[in-house]
Amino acid sequence: MRGLAIRDDMSAAELRQYARTSPDRRAGMRALAIAHAMDGKSRAEAAGVIGRERQSLRDAVVRYNAEGLEGLRDRPGGGAKPQLSAVRCAELKAWVTAGPDPERDGVSTYRLVDIADWVERKWGRKYTLSGMSKLLRRIGLSWQKARPTHPRGDAEAREDFKKSFRPS
Repeated sequence: MRGLAIRDDMSAAELRQYARTSPDRRAGMRALAIAHAMDGKSRAEAAGVIGRERQSLRDAVVRYNAEGLEGLRDRPGGGAKPQLSAVRCAELKAWVTAGPDPERDGVSTYRLVDIADWVERKWGRKYTLSGMSKLLRRIGLSWQKARPTHPRGDAEAREDFKKSFRPS
């Protein structure tokens, strides 16, 4: 590579060895392209060996020069910023775990739709059902709910049944 110098603490053969044995395939491919560039191939040819463009090889060389082999690994993305703050998540969790009042709310358990509607009314944040499910999972709640019990059922008889029932 003519325009950009490549650090020389590892030889092209050592980079190829790293590419063969690295558990991180993408980092290994970048090392292989750098090894080809060290052998005198043009940037386009060296990048073409791994099916990439010249710019991605240049970026890999810059990171390799700065950080060594660690610089060849993928960096995790930042991801989307959460819509609700930690305080609001704690308030949501408290509201969900308190549960609805069947007399006041007209439901015995909250559904994702109910929770998403409540969040939108309270804080103006719109969530899809899958987004709300992920949010609830992230704050430590599960979509699973307890088995329903009849309000006039006999709790003592239920416990006796659990203890004495033995499936055959």
